[in-house]
Amino acid sequence: MATAKIITVEKNEGGKIPYEVSGTKIIFGEDELMINLKTRQRDYETTLDICKDKENGLTVGVNTSSTEYVAQVTIPAREYEVVETEKQDEDGNPVMEKNPLPFDMKKCTLTLWALI
Repeated sequence: MATAKIITVEKNEGGKIPYEVSGTKIIFGEDELMINLKTRQRDYETTLDICKDKENGLTVGVNTSSTEYVAQVTIPAREYEVVETEKQDEDGNPVMEKNPLPFDMKKCTLTLWALI
């Protein structure tokens, strides 16, 4: 298993899929599936389901060829910092601006299920 740079939850007893955390990416299996979580972050919580398919490959999402649920990745909603700009509105009030805070992998959660 990888060093925890992400919150990890083991849902049940048994062997889990091997994974590695590298920067903002999670790599599952023997380089079978890589997901850059930073590019998947939205203004709302995002959940990614990782499944094995009929060919024993890994897929993102549950579909008709899914045979085994192996992991779930939860990416929290993007956070913002509200800052005052040097601009003023027509009433002379300061104009505020929302700036996204940097992506933080340590706030993401990886939930693992035992392999069948």
